[in-house]
Amino acid sequence: MTTTSSTPLTLTVVQLKLTLLRNGLRQSGGRRAAFVTSTVLVLLFAALQLLGLIALRGSAHVASLVVLLVAVLALGWAVMPLFFPSGDETLDPTRLVMLPLRPRPLVRALLVSSLVGIGPLFTLCLLAGSVIDLARGTAAVVVAVPALALALLVCVALARAVAAANIRLLSSRRGRDLAVLSGLVIAVGAQLVNFGAQHLGSSGLGQLDPLAEVLRWVPPASAIAAVDAVSAGAYGEAAAQLALSVAALIALLTLWERHLTRLMTAPDGSTLDAAGSSAARERPSGGLARLLPGGRTGTVMERSLRYIWRNPKTKAAWVTSLAIGLIVPVFNALQGTGSVYFACFAAGMLGMQMSNQFGQDTSAFWMVAATISDTRDAYVELRGRALALLVITLPYTTLVTVLTAALLGAWGRLPEVLGLSLALLGMMLATGAWTSARFPYSIPQEGYKNVVPSQAGLAFLSIFGGMIAAALLASPVIALTIWLNVTPHGDPYTWLLLPLGAAYGAATAWAGLKLAAPRTATKLPEILTAVSQG
Repeated sequence: MTTTSSTPLTLTVVQLKLTLLRNGLRQSGGRRAAFVTSTVLVLLFAALQLLGLIALRGSAHVASLVVLLVAVLALGWAVMPLFFPSGDETLDPTRLVMLPLRPRPLVRALLVSSLVGIGPLFTLCLLAGSVIDLARGTAAVVVAVPALALALLVCVALARAVAAANIRLLSSRRGRDLAVLSGLVIAVGAQLVNFGAQHLGSSGLGQLDPLAEVLRWVPPASAIAAVDAVSAGAYGEAAAQLALSVAALIALLTLWERHLTRLMTAPDGSTLDAAGSSAARERPSGGLARLLPGGRTGTVMERSLRYIWRNPKTKAAWVTSLAIGLIVPVFNALQGTGSVYFACFAAGMLGMQMSNQFGQDTSAFWMVAATISDTRDAYVELRGRALALLVITLPYTTLVTVLTAALLGAWGRLPEVLGLSLALLGMMLATGAWTSARFPYSIPQEGYKNVVPSQAGLAFLSIFGGMIAAALLASPVIALTIWLNVTPHGDPYTWLLLPLGAAYGAATAWAGLKLAAPRTATKLPEILTAVSQG
């Protein structure tokens, strides 16, 4: 099937992408402002990176740094479609399956249109700085131009091949849950980059040479390494490295074309018989219910735990909190600059999940509200949600505290830090329950926003107000910890902070649930209205 228009397909697809982008920006001033701001920031960062790379020209081991940079850049292009599947909806091939288009011309058109955007421009700036660092002599400059273009095309083709291979998964409800891993990957990656930069700062760029010797033969880094090889007079090595990049590009385009052919000819899950789905729905729940208490408390705990596992927004918040709560104390301990008290960060991050409990249910909260008839029902509902949170936070907080103490060799501080963490966790449960009833807000289910614009003030009061209140409530335990550590002969008694902190946290959490229950029972219509606005 071919197009009958006199306009080339490639030009049509590029114009389509620009038109969709322009029409999207016309929808609201806020969207235009966000696009312009992000564009300016990305271009500014790209310009700074380009200038920084140019400034490194002539430095020792710069070739190793550049090769590693290009390899990491290609890795980013490969994984971003998995974490942000809706980042470029104009290039979703499933939107074109009903058009009379052949896969090969479509691949060519989509490849060219993929070069239009901030991401490719940012990549081009980094690649340009890389070849400037390595090009020495006329022959190297001549090779640098096709090497730069080849590296850019490999990056783009890699991203599109990965997206096409996983588009059925990424466009499904379960597949979009992959995006929740982005918080974990970004958090871990940022700490790894920071740790690596500090290590290089003390050991020098020469540490990169062994890794660079391997990566210089891996496309698209091999294309950039070819420029360095030509500068050194190794023309045969340069030809082999360019050939590797060309072969990688051809292989990626072939793989992309095959996946496009399959998408345009094979039926998806919506056209298949779902006879087996009823049997799956009739399967009894697993052993989770048997491990929980009976009555309404166990029911609420099971529902809350299932929300954490199944709801994309709730899962994203938990994954991010779990990752950051571990990364901050552990990475600081590994760098030798941390304190055992950083372990309290885990309790604080996980305690924030108690905030806006009813908003996490969104419009489905009306089913919960229908079962609350008095203060007692409201108290049991809040207690079940708090206990579900404790199922995860108590062992996790203990694990992070023990691990941090082990890395720092501060076993003597373990009881007091764990007691302080438990006290802080109890404060977060208390303030979270109260703010959930006092400042409920809606969480949109689509997109990456966590609050509707009209409720930003409520979200600020709920989250940051609750954190400030929790810190104030925990001040007696904090003051006692400081006093025992600064007063003479106070060390033998610091172990008392563990039982005192646990008891104080439990008592405060119970008081917070008791205070939040009456308002929850009497203000159900207002809460339901607030959480259903998204």
